[in-house]
Amino acid sequence: MMLIPFWRKFVLVLHITSAVGFMGAVAGFLALSVAGLTASTGAIATATYLAMQILAWYVIGPLAVASLVVGIIQSLGTAWGLIRHYWVIVKLALTLLALVVLMLQMTNIDLLAQAAQEGTLGRYGTQRFSMVLHATGGLVILIVATVLSIYKPQGVTPRGATMMAGLR
Repeated sequence: MMLIPFWRKFVLVLHITSAVGFMGAVAGFLALSVAGLTASTGAIATATYLAMQILAWYVIGPLAVASLVVGIIQSLGTAWGLIRHYWVIVKLALTLLALVVLMLQMTNIDLLAQAAQEGTLGRYGTQRFSMVLHATGGLVILIVATVLSIYKPQGVTPRGATMMAGLR
């Protein structure tokens, strides 16, 4: 089922907005995680980890889900299709990976926010570094997905080739 032009453009705007927002929020999270790791005072660390918790739960998480859902809707309603081109499949896999890693890290994010409030961040050096590492990895993944969206490398899946042959 192909979307009519109005809906195709509307879904495209939603997808770009959610994906760019997702990437920007992860970049902000990375900046906060570096600030939290290098914070020399308890007040700065406390504020940083509390902000990271809010950002993760109320901005990054919803934008990640929106980007994934709207991207699937977009692919199903356009000629690109969900499983016709390898770049779409790779982009879907990267977005899913970023979302899964985010969900797995939510426990650590909550732990660090609680430790910051309690003044016990000193015990969590590994988790603090993990935030920087995972945010960096997430940002790289989202940049790769963006590059795939722009350059759209050639290569159709076997199903895509069959579908294209049927259209000729």
